[in-house]
Amino acid sequence: MALVKAVSQPFKIELIEAIPVMGTTPLKCRACEQTNSVSVLLRYENMPATAQGFPTAETMHHDKGKSLEVLQCPSCGLVQLSNAPVSYYREVIRAAAFSPEMGKFRLGQFKQWASQYHLAGKKVLEIGCGKGEYLTLLQAAGLSAYGIEHAKDSVTICQGNGLKVEQAYLGDEASQAFDGVEFDGFVCLNFMEHWPYPRQSLQALLPKLKQQAIGLIEVPNFDMIIQKGLFSEFIADHLLYFTEQSLRVLLENNGFEVLECQPVWHDYILSAVVRKRAVTDLTFFSNYRENISQRLHNYLDRFADSGVAVWGAGHQSLAVISLADIGHRIAYVVDSAPFKQGKFTPASHLPILSPQQLLTQPVAAIIVMAASYSDEVARTIRAQYSHIQHVAILRDNGLEEV
Repeated sequence: MALVKAVSQPFKIELIEAIPVMGTTPLKCRACEQTNSVSVLLRYENMPATAQGFPTAETMHHDKGKSLEVLQCPSCGLVQLSNAPVSYYREVIRAAAFSPEMGKFRLGQFKQWASQYHLAGKKVLEIGCGKGEYLTLLQAAGLSAYGIEHAKDSVTICQGNGLKVEQAYLGDEASQAFDGVEFDGFVCLNFMEHWPYPRQSLQALLPKLKQQAIGLIEVPNFDMIIQKGLFSEFIADHLLYFTEQSLRVLLENNGFEVLECQPVWHDYILSAVVRKRAVTDLTFFSNYRENISQRLHNYLDRFADSGVAVWGAGHQSLAVISLADIGHRIAYVVDSAPFKQGKFTPASHLPILSPQQLLTQPVAAIIVMAASYSDEVARTIRAQYSHIQHVAILRDNGLEEV
């Protein structure tokens, strides 16, 4: 029997006792979907085919053990099984519901979560709600709880108890569940480790969430499993084995910020609070563009009859010339890089000349657009091209005459 243990480098697992593993096997990672050739970390023979498939005396002769292969993605670090998922992977089965101790823990956890992230009275979706065991606690914690569950019998029980539950599984028919409802938060408790395609499921969740919605995601704690050598924790039902690091990678690569992540429930569970990543708002850039453009045109108006040059053929300068539409008002562009000289600016097609051309083709004013080198360039102009009386530097907030 082989055990695994953590080593100093992240995402590394080493064998304590040798097992008969031959060569490598292809792996398309369930999380990041990269394909690599990897070594098998563990192979267990004659394992239970499922955690819920209990044969009877009549069916026992049909029951056969199966082998499990444990692999690790070298790209994102996730430890996973190569095996096909069990037939009921879409369903949440809480065999004994929850113990009094777990019920007390969950209620306190939900209350704290709702209070800390201002979710009282807000709509929260439980992904994989089973028979509604935790939905009732979410409601008791002051949340407006909804649930999706794939098992039809469980959905019927939930609905019979007055719970807002629809039959669905993230990644297939879930797109129709609670159409028109946007959720302020969600919970997914010890279910994601069953998902064969976690990226697909997380991507299906995002459209159901309001911007910056808060989630609570929990999975078995593989850091603890490694630390304690719990070799018996591998089972066909659990396809994914998350360390804190590999859990963060999956969530952050699929639209979420991880606000906190810590072990809970006697360290058996990794509990992550996440927030739907906000779309970066760049609409204000148009205001900056309009402001800079207007200031440049006002400056150019002063020298309409005597000529203006731009110093700098870097990417910012090239963009400003085009975006401010000043190319037709500029005599030429100066740049000290020889490989640019004698060529033309892209899109605006202004000639790029050496600084010496300021002596032979004089202009009345020059606008310095050299980013972090602008002050140095302005000093050079004052020292070597003193006949140019008007020098302005393009700053973040407009033109500064120097």
